Amino acid sequence: MSSAPAPAASTPTRAIIFLAMAGFASQAMVRGADPLLPQIAADVGTTVGTASIVISAYAVSHGFSQLFVGPFGDRFPKYTMVSVLCALCAVAVAACGLSDSLTTLGIARLVCGVFAGPIISLGMAYIGDSVPWERRQTVLGRFLAGQILGLVGGQIIGGVIGDHFGWRNAFFFTAALFAIVALALFTEMLRNPATRSAPPKAGSTRGPYAGYVPLFRNPWARIVLFTVFVEAAIMFAAFAYIGADLHLRQGMSFSAVGAVLSAFGAGGLIYVLSVQTLVNRLGQTGLVIWGGAMLCASYLALAFVPVWWVAAGAIVAIGLGFHMLHNTLQVNATQMAPETRATALTVFSASLYFGQSLGVALAAPAVDRFGAAPVFTATALMWPLLAWWFVGKLRRKTASVAD
Repeated sequence: MSSAPAPAASTPTRAIIFLAMAGFASQAMVRGADPLLPQIAADVGTTVGTASIVISAYAVSHGFSQLFVGPFGDRFPKYTMVSVLCALCAVAVAACGLSDSLTTLGIARLVCGVFAGPIISLGMAYIGDSVPWERRQTVLGRFLAGQILGLVGGQIIGGVIGDHFGWRNAFFFTAALFAIVALALFTEMLRNPATRSAPPKAGSTRGPYAGYVPLFRNPWARIVLFTVFVEAAIMFAAFAYIGADLHLRQGMSFSAVGAVLSAFGAGGLIYVLSVQTLVNRLGQTGLVIWGGAMLCASYLALAFVPVWWVAAGAIVAIGLGFHMLHNTLQVNATQMAPETRATALTVFSASLYFGQSLGVALAAPAVDRFGAAPVFTATALMWPLLAWWFVGKLRRKTASVAD
């Protein structure tokens, strides 16, 4: 078995900043459609549940593209791949704004997912290859901040621009953002030869998908991948409909909905700023348990106290609790297969988006018939079960390593 790429002696700060910008754009596109669902539904003459196909379609293609494109990051320059994918995203997102029906919009969102899918995973793999282990946690935390800000930006872009200029212009704005990021990435490639370097395994005679075999033979990897799949299904089965619920039950404008949903990013930033303290005090098991408890309480609040300021506080707590749990999974994912890190991380991300797609699709009929409150309640009750199950697996793994 070949050795993993040796990390560089110094942190390529500027290159990673541009990768964080790519993560920002990618996440802005992911969540930017959430507050637009009622507007899209009204424009094409359908229900919010049916219009949610633009979310689930994106999630499906985002997940599948990871499995096919991501492993090439173990053979070709990761930075180059991210640059090209961002440029393609600019074109695909613009096509969303030009769509004249729900069908064409759904197809355009599928294409967006194909191009955007591997961006963050390849960025994380590049950091894993380029940053020494002792500095990697801090750098990954800063990279995560870019994604979280993208979640905030996406909700605001979707809510504010959609409210004042229509849902099509929200997509055009995001397309322009991708174009700017792609330009920055290509400029960095011209200035920094290290970003154009292919990993040592690029010349290997093994196929690009050979890394799947040891990954799926690893029992712990299977547990992590299954857990993130279920986590995403539970999370987004409810989260995708919070904006529509606030608009329909409370009569909130799309701008107000976007602002309230952006509180999720605030909770994530609280985690980024306090991650070292939380890890020191709670450890991985504590992060999972308390994260699950916060998610349970927050979704119950959304179900039974549909007041905007309660919703804002609950969404902050959801952002913090989700990242406490999810980042624990993410840390374990970075070490599932260090020698094929791009493959491992793209499979992890694919599991996340497959779970998201399933959750949103399963919840849609219930939302159309009964409203979002029952979905919020069911989601709340599932979080403690998932948290305790994974904690049990984590404790057994820790005990086996200690022995």
